[in-house]
Amino acid sequence: MAIGSGIFLIVVGAILTFALNASVVNLGAVGWICMIAGAAAIVISLVMSNQARNTTHTEIRDENVDEHRVEHHAR
Repeated sequence: MAIGSGIFLIVVGAILTFALNASVVNLGAVGWICMIAGAAAIVISLVMSNQARNTTHTEIRDENVDEHRVEHHAR
């Protein structure tokens, strides 16, 4: 979802920067800010996704018969 939002911000920023002309507000500056925010959203979502992939999980099961722990490390 964050990648889609980042792409959306980049597209809106490019339209504001390169396609529209207005004298009320500096659309070029607003467009560059949107494009930078979109690129940052994409980078942050990719970093977070990579961190989520590199986690380990431990499963502890208690069984009434032996009462031992079973640890699984998934990658």
